[in-house]
Amino acid sequence: MSTPTLRAWLHEGPFTLAMSSGFFGFYVHAGALTALVDAGFSPDAATGSSAGALVTGLYAGGVSLDAMRERLATLRREDFWDPAPGGGLLQGRRFRAMLDALLPVTEIENARVAYAPSVFDLRARQTTVLREGSIAGAIHASCALPVLFHPVRLGARLYSDGGIADRPGIAGTREGERVLYHHLASRAPWRGSGLDVDEGSEEEGLVGVSIEALPRVNPFALHRGMVAFAMAERAMRRALDERVREGEVRVEAG
Repeated sequence: MSTPTLRAWLHEGPFTLAMSSGFFGFYVHAGALTALVDAGFSPDAATGSSAGALVTGLYAGGVSLDAMRERLATLRREDFWDPAPGGGLLQGRRFRAMLDALLPVTEIENARVAYAPSVFDLRARQTTVLREGSIAGAIHASCALPVLFHPVRLGARLYSDGGIADRPGIAGTREGERVLYHHLASRAPWRGSGLDVDEGSEEEGLVGVSIEALPRVNPFALHRGMVAFAMAERAMRRALDERVREGEVRVEAG
């Protein structure tokens, strides 16, 4: 029996979108999300870590795809670059202010879809999933990459990047959910090239999508961001008509 295409799998029912961490990978995530929604596949819930928490959080917080694209297209390093002494290079106040200005919905409880990002609790030394409170605060905490950003205090707890212990960004998913997992492939030599989760299958409810050969973006190469966005958008459109094999779809960017 032939396996379904990704499009057919998505047509089968509601799904949760999970997006992985990845250094400045939010351009790629946003391009992939744009392709999905434009094709009629809007997630019913969203989770993620770091870059994945940023894009799913903006979506859950009511930011339109057009507004998301415009903000990414005009992003400059000065918009978030605020060096200060502390537990990282950047204080993070500019980043937080940018989020506050962009988000129409402020609280996770009022998000347009259920939002459950991963953060790393520095005291407990483990992943925590946030299901209430400030959307901007949750995004800020999940994106607080050690060394680059100061840790983020939410209430009495101090948090750092959600990808520390949950790189896939799937800790916020629940048993029985159908999960579409968008994976940012790492080029770090100590990481494998495969998906970060255990081998999935349609029966287990998780399907992973990996877009390969994308340009690398960093704070000093933001000009590559919208190139990566466009390549990811095109690749996800193609991925919709690829067959799901052993729980995943892999496509080359282009």
